[in-house]
Amino acid sequence: MLSPARKLVSLLVTSLTLVLALALTASGASAATGSHYVALGDSYAAGAGVPGQSAGLCLRSDRNYGRLVAAALHSTSYTDVTCSAAKVKAMTSAQYDAFIRVNDPQLDALRADTDLVTIGIGGNDLGVGDLGVGEIIATCIAGAVVNPFGTPCRDVYNHGHWSWSSWSWEYGNDDLADRIAGAAPQLADVLARIHAKSPGARVLVVGYPSVLPENSSDCLGRQPVTTGDVTYLHGVLGRLNSMLAATAAANGARYVDTAGPTRGHDACSSSPWIEGALPGSPAVPFHPNAKGEQVMAQAVLAALK
Repeated sequence: MLSPARKLVSLLVTSLTLVLALALTASGASAATGSHYVALGDSYAAGAGVPGQSAGLCLRSDRNYGRLVAAALHSTSYTDVTCSAAKVKAMTSAQYDAFIRVNDPQLDALRADTDLVTIGIGGNDLGVGDLGVGEIIATCIAGAVVNPFGTPCRDVYNHGHWSWSSWSWEYGNDDLADRIAGAAPQLADVLARIHAKSPGARVLVVGYPSVLPENSSDCLGRQPVTTGDVTYLHGVLGRLNSMLAATAAANGARYVDTAGPTRGHDACSSSPWIEGALPGSPAVPFHPNAKGEQVMAQAVLAALK
């Protein structure tokens, strides 16, 4: 028979063992967050041009924000199907570059036990052709060559014209605003499909970083886009992010703001995390560099807390 003192010691040891076991279990659950994590999205999610490139035409980097998030979470299984030039439709249909199939439907990567999904998509839906957002950039740069003091890019997409009746420059319907609005129901459908395929997954819609500054004068002489178009494009990106946030909230997902964390480090900054037309660090023009991907990863991790 144990003495009262030995009984007390035995009870304390048993209790301590139970506490440690519970702590280890909790720690294991935390480490296993995103035990099957799937990263979906376009070139901003893929880390296009950032060192560690793979996946051929998808320009997928092993230093993109998805990979960094997976490493931080110690994910036991990580699948990255992000691909440059992807539009929302690439979530449910194969993606082609001309006649070359470059990626399977991204939602094919989801499983019933997937417990974390990040999706960064929508920017390329601003363009009509396969170039996506590259079309917008090319239009703006080309316009600045012939009209360096106006708003040539806005004039194209916002149907700018001279009105003789009002004797002023007027604008019509904004094509980019219409395309953003058109992408919203497509994204909502994709989010519904994600929930159906992976009902236990936390779904994060990752917004776009601060590509251009709010103060257009910061870009004067720094990027081949007119200051008037910098203001216009900054507004377009804000509208796109607002659509992503609203669609996420309405469809059981959480929006991750990356514009705020990257503000002040845009393509016109002296310390850019988003590269400009002539990148100073490895990245596709007007896309995040390695530091930009790191900051986006930090924003995703903060949203998971």
